[in-house]
Amino acid sequence: MLLLERKQIVICILAGAVIGGFILFRYIPLRKRVKAVEQARAAQTLTIARASAESKQLPIFEEQLSNLQARVANYQANVPVQRDIGIFLGKIADLMNEHNLKEQVLAPGKEMQVDELKCIPIDMQCKGKLVQVFEFYKQLQGLDRLIRIERVELVNDNNFSGEVSMQTKAVIYYRDKVGQG
Repeated sequence: MLLLERKQIVICILAGAVIGGFILFRYIPLRKRVKAVEQARAAQTLTIARASAESKQLPIFEEQLSNLQARVANYQANVPVQRDIGIFLGKIADLMNEHNLKEQVLAPGKEMQVDELKCIPIDMQCKGKLVQVFEFYKQLQGLDRLIRIERVELVNDNNFSGEVSMQTKAVIYYRDKVGQG
């Protein structure tokens, strides 16, 4: 009987060792791999969901890009290579005359270099009815040259006749001929 009990104990120990070895060397590593695969799958699912959501925004970005490209399409044309300050000031004077603005003064300032562009500040002054001044500004925007209005000052005359004095500081741009590809 002692021998039978020893055999059963040895069989139980061996069975426990086999089960323990299986759990330790086979089940636990496989379980770790399964968890790693599940995490990888979850990460891929999240990436796919993000990509799907971002792809829905792509048409919005394409539309914004088209709008921006349309806005800057004439940039090169609006920033000429030649200076032509006299011709442009003549166009401004013609606009002022067209809108019957009086006491016109157009004075270019000292030229400055900003990156690839050259800037020429211009002081503009005139008098006229407020409606005439606003119509002048509307047409000034439509000119074929980039102009930035930095400051506008409108002052009523002392007689309250409906006329305003306009003083404007603006900047026009042109590009250097050198370095144009």
